[in-house]
Amino acid sequence: MTTEQAAVGITHQGCFFDQDKLMALHDSMLMIRRFEEKAGQLYGLRKIGGFCHLCNGQEAVCVGTDEAAQADDYFLTGYRDHGHVLARGGDPTAVMAELLGRSGGIVNGKGGSMHMFSRPHNFVGGNGIVGEQVPVGLGFGFASYYRNDGRVTFCFMGDGAVNQGAVYESFNMASLWKLPIVFVVENNQYAMGTALNRASAETHLYKRGISFKVPGMQVDGMDVLEVATKTAEARAHVASGEGPMILEMITYRYRGHSMSDPATYRSREEVDEWRAGRDPIARLQQQMIELGIVDALAFKEKDKAIKKEVNDIAKAAEAQAEPEAAEMWRHVYAQPIDGAYPYPGKVG
Repeated sequence: MTTEQAAVGITHQGCFFDQDKLMALHDSMLMIRRFEEKAGQLYGLRKIGGFCHLCNGQEAVCVGTDEAAQADDYFLTGYRDHGHVLARGGDPTAVMAELLGRSGGIVNGKGGSMHMFSRPHNFVGGNGIVGEQVPVGLGFGFASYYRNDGRVTFCFMGDGAVNQGAVYESFNMASLWKLPIVFVVENNQYAMGTALNRASAETHLYKRGISFKVPGMQVDGMDVLEVATKTAEARAHVASGEGPMILEMITYRYRGHSMSDPATYRSREEVDEWRAGRDPIARLQQQMIELGIVDALAFKEKDKAIKKEVNDIAKAAEAQAEPEAAEMWRHVYAQPIDGAYPYPGKVG
């Protein structure tokens, strides 16, 4: 990456990030990192049930793509979704409460880890089925095209999902109609426990749209400035009516595929190499220190403050009540005008 010193920030490939923006990007990534660590701790204490997929190491993808997006753009992800909804501005206490199955959760405690949703932030779903979000994202992109509303859909998927048939059907239709969709592939090297080169004949995933005339770019997904810059380019491309684009984010997850995965299929040396040499938070911190924007002590104090904030968030979320039994009937069907639900039944 080519960077040059500016008076109060960093210029990266023609895009300027002032010191306030750099600090905001840093703090957002650090909040996600500490949030995910706390979620892992609570899962270990059996306070979070079901599946739980953490994004430790992938924070630059979450934060950088949001930085380049507009507030009314749509975001859809797979089940590794906590970081994305937080980056979009979702309330951390509500996200933690959702993980804990509490009534104040971002979807009232009914979605859990894999099904975050925030309509005010246009985060329209974490999705539990591999690749499920891609044809759904196609629908959002078509709606924007049909309404000519200027919105762009960002549809995230993992390196394992790109081998699903519905993904290619979506690429084809999006290209035919020139829909405003950015398909973001979070290539963290492993689809569950299978290395990319063992499951994919073509490992350059940004090329997967060539046969459908969908252009692609490979991006250093461990560099938040690179992610923001390239995502902005992709957004401008699709918003101009040129059709969809694929961004392959080269990234890495430090934890297993889910909390139940011991990740024995990779070596400790490999994980340590990514952590030590490419960690997105440490990388940005070092750049800011070298530019004299802030010193190492200030980052330590910031980390201490965010850890306390996350601990307070967890306590507040855990103190909430579980949903009432009647909550299971809400949002199953559209509520009729008279306010009655189709099957009120007897619950509890």
